[in-house]
Amino acid sequence: MKRIALLGMPNTGKSTLFNRMTGGAARVGNWPGITVELLSGKILLGGDMVEIIDLPGIYDLHGFSDDEQVVRHFLHDNVPDLALVILNASQIERQMSLLLQLKQLNMNIVVLLNMADEAKKFGISIDAAKMSELLDMPIFLLSAKYGTGYPEALKAATKALSYPTPGMAEELRSQLEQDEHIETEMAKVLKDAVQIPARLSDNLTEKLDSVMLHPWFGLPIFFGVMYLLFQGIFLFGQPLQGGIAQGFTWLRETALVPLLSGLPQALQGLLLDGIYNGVGTVAAFVPIIVLFFLFMAIIEDSGYLSRAAFLMDALMAKLGLDGRGFVMLLMGFGCNVPALMGTRVMRSRAMRLLTMLVIPLSLCSARLQVFIFFTAALFSAKAAPIVLFSLYLFSFATAILTALIFKHQFKNTEPFVLELPPYRFPTARQMLLRGWLEVRHFLRRATKFIVAGVVLVWLLTNLPFSATPSSPDTFAGIIGSALHPVFQPVGINEQLTIALIFGFIAKEIVIGALAVIYGLSGDALSGAIGQQLDWVQAYSFMLFTLLYTPCLATIATLQSESKTLKFTLLSLGWSLSLAWLLSFAFYQSARALGY
Repeated sequence: MKRIALLGMPNTGKSTLFNRMTGGAARVGNWPGITVELLSGKILLGGDMVEIIDLPGIYDLHGFSDDEQVVRHFLHDNVPDLALVILNASQIERQMSLLLQLKQLNMNIVVLLNMADEAKKFGISIDAAKMSELLDMPIFLLSAKYGTGYPEALKAATKALSYPTPGMAEELRSQLEQDEHIETEMAKVLKDAVQIPARLSDNLTEKLDSVMLHPWFGLPIFFGVMYLLFQGIFLFGQPLQGGIAQGFTWLRETALVPLLSGLPQALQGLLLDGIYNGVGTVAAFVPIIVLFFLFMAIIEDSGYLSRAAFLMDALMAKLGLDGRGFVMLLMGFGCNVPALMGTRVMRSRAMRLLTMLVIPLSLCSARLQVFIFFTAALFSAKAAPIVLFSLYLFSFATAILTALIFKHQFKNTEPFVLELPPYRFPTARQMLLRGWLEVRHFLRRATKFIVAGVVLVWLLTNLPFSATPSSPDTFAGIIGSALHPVFQPVGINEQLTIALIFGFIAKEIVIGALAVIYGLSGDALSGAIGQQLDWVQAYSFMLFTLLYTPCLATIATLQSESKTLKFTLLSLGWSLSLAWLLSFAFYQSARALGY
């Protein structure tokens, strides 16, 4: 199978092009010669199945950052049949050097000048035909966001794949000796093929930045935007979640119960009260998760997250971090795993480790399901978004506390460099694709962790069969009673304790586990928990869930990225201790005040 590698600097639209080419049908795999996982997808191109590999964005082919080493090792040990080099057309004078470095490697190359629409808006004129002639390689103007120029680029890639793949190990080894030619060639290409106005201006970006980056109002505006995001999730997501939950209840009562009535009672319980109730309760929250990622896609792809990093850099520097650490923390709101992997862009190992220590404290989408369920069950529609927003503030506060405590152990000296891209609005296709990827991610987890988790919870709450289901005599009751002295001071009862144990595998299991433990789903489950707990217990439970040990996938990523068991154990021990101490302080203080 032939292989195409996507190469380019960060923020050139490589991932957007990758998603357009593969339709999001990507997988993560290991490659010879490197120790990290890369995203790849297979497509049909010119009648042949071709594999597309999305390599990390790099500024320099022979730099010393982890990402630059990953790309260099990949090209050395996995020579691609074609390199698609993606450059930002609006920053062509800064990005040409990487292309000329790659040209020296004697690869099959097709160059895509992405964001051609933005370059035109800035008054930049690029003669792609003249540039192609000067560099002796195919060059196309493209907008990966809107698809302009995409068919022509695919035809060029198909044609280039028919050329033989050259060997390049020796060229790669000797490249450091050839750099003196790059500046001369770059100056000639830019002079003959590119026209750049004396001053690039974007009035909208400048006007927005005068407000969004205001030294006094910038941060309040950012937190206001995040608060409105949560309000929107509740406003649009709760009716959808309620409708899906009712649909699952209707399907159970009208179809599944009669259909399975002939089965043994224990098997009926496993299928209905175990698997169906557990998975169905979790699945009802999919619309809310999709909405969360749609809204986050708008904020992220608009360029606003880079502004947030800029605003937070002064504070983060006092914590031993920088603005990139804040961006990774925000990425962790979606999922901790890619946020941890994103720390590879940091050259300083100390900063990487400190950032990886705070990322698991960010409120990921799996935890979001738990919090939405509890806030809807115990708080009014008006108070619920405020409660959820407060948990995000706790997430930030604990990350700041962690950085302050450990910054002297992980000292950093790396300077902070950040690009502020122009403001953009993602297309409907980008947002829908993002939502679909999250749904597919959930379905994959549902077939693995969640189903296995709820089955195991059902067995613990029903075995031995001589005991009454969910009673203190079952295995779950025995475990809950044994751990009760640890969790009683923080207001967490035996049922919630069992759910927390399984949440260690994946936080999505927590709600499914509660559905199995209580033998209820949907509104009935919310009502039962609302009657059993008061708001102080619920909030203490949510605080503990926010901070205690992350899921197994996050732990595995911590180990693979840090490459040290000692650091992984430090992260787990700290998050578990912090969760108990904060929940204890809140619960005991609230009770002392008479709540």
